[in-house]
Amino acid sequence: MTLDEIAKMLPNPACSDTLGWRLMDADIERGWIKIGFEGRPEFLNSAGRVQGGFLAAMLDDTMGPVVLVKSGGALYPSSIDINISFLTAAKPGPLVCEAEVLRLGKTVGFVERRLMDTDGRLLARATSSVMLVPAERLAS
Repeated sequence: MTLDEIAKMLPNPACSDTLGWRLMDADIERGWIKIGFEGRPEFLNSAGRVQGGFLAAMLDDTMGPVVLVKSGGALYPSSIDINISFLTAAKPGPLVCEAEVLRLGKTVGFVERRLMDTDGRLLARATSSVMLVPAERLAS
């Protein structure tokens, strides 16, 4: 499956547009995805760094697509928990998040994400437990 075909499988909600979401790479078999984001000036706190809530949204907005990719579009994740470690402040500008499915069970999955700047400096790391919902149930 090409990157364009994968992109067509993924939803494009307005919140993703706000974050500057763009698909950069994916590996279906591995259950891995790379998403680009933009740390925009309106996301900055008083210290001139991207506010943690926006970083959390970026980490969260990478979790859904990686589960959709790994499941071939069959499963949508609903967060049970999100555990985030903020490791270093994020400067404004391009940011990159990589996510990997650690395990998909019948009803629960486990996902890990890493948010970095363009120099590869690790800014934040997140793990999640997710409830797996068949994608066709979302249409109703």
